[in-house]
Amino acid sequence: MNIVFPPENAELFERIAESGAVITQYPFNRNGDKQSFAIRNRIIAGMTLGTVVVEADLHSGALITSNFATEYGRQVFAVPGRIDSPRSKGCHDLIKKGAKLCEGAEDILSEFEYLFPGSNRPPSPGVTGVLPALTLSENEKLVYDALNNEESSIDEVIRRSSLPSSAVSVALLGLEMKRVVKQLPGKLFVRNT
Repeated sequence: MNIVFPPENAELFERIAESGAVITQYPFNRNGDKQSFAIRNRIIAGMTLGTVVVEADLHSGALITSNFATEYGRQVFAVPGRIDSPRSKGCHDLIKKGAKLCEGAEDILSEFEYLFPGSNRPPSPGVTGVLPALTLSENEKLVYDALNNEESSIDEVIRRSSLPSSAVSVALLGLEMKRVVKQLPGKLFVRNT
């Protein structure tokens, strides 16, 4: 598919195409429809070792992806949310059914430690004296800028960054995995100094 949906992902589409591959099973110029997203989710679930569901109501397409992941024997992670939010109900249901509760990047990294035996890991900055260069997405930059050395709730980060809650959750997870942000008890976030 060469038609990017949603259109605001056009920049991401281009970045992926420049340094990786954008694949599809559909012919060019085909518009996406409800059926094509479910089929795409099947492929995504099959290409990964695990699926992280950040926010999902009970009829979300993300649950289709997690169901395929389960069928394929992949790990499913779910980020819990507010108990009174309909957009958290899908994640809570996944956790009840056995998905791994995901409160931060460490929950994911610990599950796949076996992929990174000590001998295959790059030398740490403590050994080399050089920090690796980090590349942050636009949303990660906005979220990072919304944080400081004082504890901030996710609601504060959403307000400061002006991003939707799902984008903030994804960016925070990415920043945690890059180890530039850390999550404290009570779902509070700070820059990792």
